[in-house]
Amino acid sequence: MLLSIVLMGFAGQVAWAVENQYFNVFLYNAVIPDPMYISHMVALSAIVATATSILVGAYSDARTTRWGKRKPYLLFGYPVWGVVTALFPTAALLRPAVLAAWFAIVWDCIMTFFGSTAYDANFNAYVVDATTVENRGFAMGIVSLLGYVSLLLIYGFAGFFIEAYGYFAFFYLVGAVVSVLGTLGALLAVEPQRRAESGVGVLSRIKESFSAEFVKKHKDVFLILLASGIQGMGYQVYFPYILLYIQHYLGFPLHIASLVVFVAILSGIIAAIPAGVLVDRLGRRTVALMALPLNCAAVYALSLVKGLPDAVALGIMWVSFSSVLGVAMGAWLRDLYPEEKRGEFSGYTILFNVAFTMVPGPLIGSWLIHAFGERRLINGEEAVIPAPVIFQVGAAIALFSLLPMLKVKETLEKRKVERESASQAAQRLN
Repeated sequence: MLLSIVLMGFAGQVAWAVENQYFNVFLYNAVIPDPMYISHMVALSAIVATATSILVGAYSDARTTRWGKRKPYLLFGYPVWGVVTALFPTAALLRPAVLAAWFAIVWDCIMTFFGSTAYDANFNAYVVDATTVENRGFAMGIVSLLGYVSLLLIYGFAGFFIEAYGYFAFFYLVGAVVSVLGTLGALLAVEPQRRAESGVGVLSRIKESFSAEFVKKHKDVFLILLASGIQGMGYQVYFPYILLYIQHYLGFPLHIASLVVFVAILSGIIAAIPAGVLVDRLGRRTVALMALPLNCAAVYALSLVKGLPDAVALGIMWVSFSSVLGVAMGAWLRDLYPEEKRGEFSGYTILFNVAFTMVPGPLIGSWLIHAFGERRLINGEEAVIPAPVIFQVGAAIALFSLLPMLKVKETLEKRKVERESASQAAQRLN
């Protein structure tokens, strides 16, 4: 089961790493140099990811129907996800540029549908099904590590590869990796044993999850989702434009810009597993509340970068604290998932972490760039260059997530008490 998690987790993280950054770079550098189209692409794909994750997650949770399994969605989603990713750069063949841009946006939404079916709704729920509260922090450290390894590989070679062979070859290679490794992992997956449930229809399940009674019962889940969403909104103000900022504002070539992020990601890899162990020992809440202010300070400091040494040093601080915060928040949230709705709640995680973040975040970033960015010519066309203010505003927004976080108690101790009480009750019955 661990091997299947590693293969599917790595394939999915590679696909999302490319979609979250190099789709944007391709659209800006090869199609049309206007950040507005990037914000539209990120926002619309986020909406598709949210709707897909909630609906497909609810179907995979429905154990009393023929759709109530994880593995078929994994076997269906991963191979198609890779093929659609490989075909993304065909948008550059269209003219005029505005038509090409909108084709790329629609194609990204199609790619997101298959990616969310495989990864967001089902792989995430599969990981929760296969772990317990005692080892979930470690498991989330593994998943986080896979994310940073995939980012490391993408940023380490993407700039060089694109400059040597072009965007088409790059996306073909990425698509092949996603299809092959993801499908292999899905074949190795073992359908998790989950608690049986009553035969409630899928739409009724979704309606129930949005009822006032359900939200009140699981208030802590939604508070952590809200905190995670606020953090993500701040992150999305600057992240879609970070390579463009390094390349065009700081003046580094694309392969150097990629290497700056590559070095920073190394720190995330180093921090991921120790962070998981720390989270299991000290608790989710304690670690998250320590990591958040440090992460926000590092993001703000990125706006002060003047040269390559500054960029590397502050990038390391930013990704290190992001890694620790991500592991803590991920384990904290998954502790709180209702057992019978893990797939569906993976969808709600996308609602808060994708739609809630990727719709307003990039739009705020695009507005800030148009308001404060420089105008230059790129490939003969007038372009707007990202400005340092995107980091300052992003850090300020993320800091507000402290408010809902402070209202939630530690889950690690709570779950241990619940398990001990259940064990004692079972012993009394025997």
